[in-house]
Amino acid sequence: MNTMAKASSKPKKTNNDLKPKENFLSTLGAPARRALENHGIDTEKKLSQHSKSEILKLHGMGPGSIPKLEKALLDKGLSFKK
Repeated sequence: MNTMAKASSKPKKTNNDLKPKENFLSTLGAPARRALENHGIDTEKKLSQHSKSEILKLHGMGPGSIPKLEKALLDKGLSFKK
């Protein structure tokens, strides 16, 4: 009797597989991306409704992500809420 578990034939999904391909979220690391997605922030317009300090309070969001987010907002003619 063979007691070894059969290896799954499906390749394991990586963070790169789950990464959005063409929006501002694609510039972020997985923790920061998930922090925004978990709060329903998936467009620059939704992001612009929040201040930097509000975004930095999200679990998984670090200060290194703020310049990337600011650029994404600027590219759309938007900014963080004051």
